[in-house]
Amino acid sequence: MSCWQTIQDYALRSIGIGERLLPREDFTLCQQFTLIGSGMLWNIYLGVVALAAGFVLATALATARLSPRPILRKPAEWFVFVFRGSPLFIQFFFAYFAFLSLKGYSPLFDPFTSAWAGALVVLFFNTSAYSAEIFHGALRAIPRGDLEAADAYGLTGWTRFRRITFPTMLRLAWPAYTNEAIFLFHATALVFFSGFPAWQQRGDALYYASYFADKTFNPFIPYPILAFYFILLTLAVIGVFGMLGARWSRHLPRERRTRSRLRLNLLR
Repeated sequence: MSCWQTIQDYALRSIGIGERLLPREDFTLCQQFTLIGSGMLWNIYLGVVALAAGFVLATALATARLSPRPILRKPAEWFVFVFRGSPLFIQFFFAYFAFLSLKGYSPLFDPFTSAWAGALVVLFFNTSAYSAEIFHGALRAIPRGDLEAADAYGLTGWTRFRRITFPTMLRLAWPAYTNEAIFLFHATALVFFSGFPAWQQRGDALYYASYFADKTFNPFIPYPILAFYFILLTLAVIGVFGMLGARWSRHLPRERRTRSRLRLNLLR
């Protein structure tokens, strides 16, 4: 089988398109690159959807944490504390068994026992908590002069938040939020180790990398391929976020413009 035929058969296998059976013997480098790359589609899906939805919830949580009303501030503080204070893997573990228990009461929870929905909910809540902490710090760091100028122009309430507070918060938080986005995409690899099953062997990139490592007894080929794909994904995230940050900072002097930098998260 040629490499081109392998790509046609397995490039979209992780989403149910193409060859259903996995290769059983004579594993080629092309097969490993193709199938691991196919699994990356799920990692990208989980990361993009969780990041987009988490951005909205994180903004709401960060705003609520600055509210003088305890009924808004306290739930936001506890939400952030719980999801930042517990390991992501433990969150996957408890969420799976919670959805599995709720499935017995209502069939509506049946999709959440699968990785595409259940793991997505966990990643959504987790990144919302971390992003909310980043946005909260950015809101507190907004120069007081900007807010006083908005008051002087008669901007109040939603208008001030939309035109002054929110853009300034994004500009200040963007470098740290870029690193949160990178970590989130890396965290999608933990879905393989969680309790959420891979339906019909349609797993993520780590699922296929582990499959080849088990079958060939040689982890030094599939796992570097997996790392290579994640490095490419990281570069793509840095590039996209860098362009967005440059666009939102284009009105500032060059020395004050937002720049996205890769910072290693050794502990989380």
